[in-house]
Amino acid sequence: MTRSTETTILPSSAVAADDLDRAVQLAVAVLREAPPVAWDGKAGSLEWDCWETVEHLSDDLFAYAVQLGPRRPPLEGPVPFVWESRRPGGPSNAVHADRAAGPAGLLQVLEASGALLVAMVRTTPPRVRAHHVFGVSDPEGFAAMGTVETLVHTHDLAEGLQLGWNPPADVCARVLARLFPDVPEAADPWRTLLWATGRADLPGHPRRTAWRWYGSVRG
Repeated sequence: MTRSTETTILPSSAVAADDLDRAVQLAVAVLREAPPVAWDGKAGSLEWDCWETVEHLSDDLFAYAVQLGPRRPPLEGPVPFVWESRRPGGPSNAVHADRAAGPAGLLQVLEASGALLVAMVRTTPPRVRAHHVFGVSDPEGFAAMGTVETLVHTHDLAEGLQLGWNPPADVCARVLARLFPDVPEAADPWRTLLWATGRADLPGHPRRTAWRWYGSVRG
């Protein structure tokens, strides 16, 4: 049975390719509102500027897509693309956007990288496993990872670009359930996700100075 012909029925609580696609499209729509002169500023609390942060996010989505790509995905390490930084302290990426294309081109790179991962999640059988440093995972896990990267880095970017960003609560709740089994349930999944990734306070809990998710397949 090929990737394209196997039908998958996911439980309603699972993170789906549609969640990732929704997150990417909403992020791109918000980021299009940024003025062209704002992209050299810092992205929230990150040490990267906003342009670099979009490249990093695009690279994350690309890396997850290609990790699922081989007929026998590697379980011991990543597919060996070359990741490199273009300046000391900058993100190590395989994906870089052409500066001459401006912010519109940068967001095309983000949208295209997101589409690659969406397509791979939709067409990869759920039995497939692939390496991630936070646990060998499945297509749903990679969809969840890509969605978290998109949600929280768009938060960083929105802070740096002075834009509003309030992603859908249902998507936040699904990625929390999939990747963060160690966090408390809360009425505000978005605030909880920001807390889980060290970006916000959560009443009754100390602020996180270190964090990770758990990508391994459960159940």
